[in-house]
This record gives sequence, structure tokens and C-alpha cells, in this order.
Amino acid sequence: MPDQATTAATIDVRAIAPRERHPSIFLAFGKLAAGQAMDLVNDHDPRPLYYQFQEELPGQFTWSYLENGPAQWRVRIQKQRAPGHGSGQCCGACGGA
Repeated sequence: MPDQATTAATIDVRAIAPRERHPSIFLAFGKLAAGQAMDLVNDHDPRPLYYQFQEELPGQFTWSYLENGPAQWRVRIQKQRAPGHGSGQCCGACGGA
């Protein structure tokens, strides 16, 4: 069961041109504050997106399936605090101070 993060946005990628999907998702994720989440709706398992998140933002997100097809997948992607946050040297990545 996913935690009770504040869901700041729901993105239905089925309405977005395929070449614009991942950039749009990363842009929306970048606007989230630490602890906020976005729900992603797709017509297939977005596993390649998960691997891209792992590569580009390791340790900065959680990924929880809310619905596993077969016609629709829903995933909650929550922004975590940036590594080292709270050390007095905030990098600003999470939107916090």
C-alpha cells in the first residue's frame, strides 16, 4: 500500500504524444516538493520510465503501482528528500531549505 503522500498532479500520458511523454513526466516531477507525489496513468506498464528514473534520479523517488492493467496502469511517483537533506547544506533539489 503506498503511503499517504500529497498527490499534486495526475498525468494521463495516453493523451500525450509518445516522444513528449518522458520529458513531460520529468518536468512535472521536477515541480513537486519533497513528499508530494504525482499519479501517472498509462495504457501499458511504464517499466522503462521506472528504469529511467532510477538512472537519472537515484534515491529521489518512490514508485508504487496503484493499478496493474491489463487495460490501464496507474503508478504513484513520490518525490523524496534529496540525499544529504537536513545536513545544513541543502542543494535545493527538493524545493526545501
